Amino acid sequence: MKIEALMTREVETCRPTDSLSRAAELMWDHDCGCLPVVDESGRVIGMITDRDVCMAAYTRGEPLEGVAVSAAMSKQLFSCRPRDTVRDAESIMKGKRVRRLPVVDADGRLVGLISLNDIAREAERESAGGAKAVGLDEVALTLGAICAPRGPRQVMASA
Repeated sequence: MKIEALMTREVETCRPTDSLSRAAELMWDHDCGCLPVVDESGRVIGMITDRDVCMAAYTRGEPLEGVAVSAAMSKQLFSCRPRDTVRDAESIMKGKRVRRLPVVDADGRLVGLISLNDIAREAERESAGGAKAVGLDEVALTLGAICAPRGPRQVMASA
């Protein structure tokens, strides 16, 4: 099964110059846990999650309105293409330990978002029917890899 069959096409985004307050507002209003960060031409340059916002608030001790998305976003970007397979996306998710991937065109412009939730819902739907393009076992293995402990947390020393 191809990513384009499962991806969310209407995706909220933010800009690197937006405040974390704006990013949190978009996530709240649209019931999503992440936003692709795009440049002026719609190319994906990073991702910001609700956890990124919370950790920035905790570690910086500044109002969210005063912190730019660029200060907290993940700049290391993992993505896929619409014609990639679900297995391709699961492989990236497992290897990079991410739950969501922006789906981009050949120019890096956002065309959608695929999440582990999308894949799991498809596997559940298929379990009631006959054809099995997405397996429950593979979804479980992907989730297990993503959720594996990363090791001891680094404690930040206070000044």
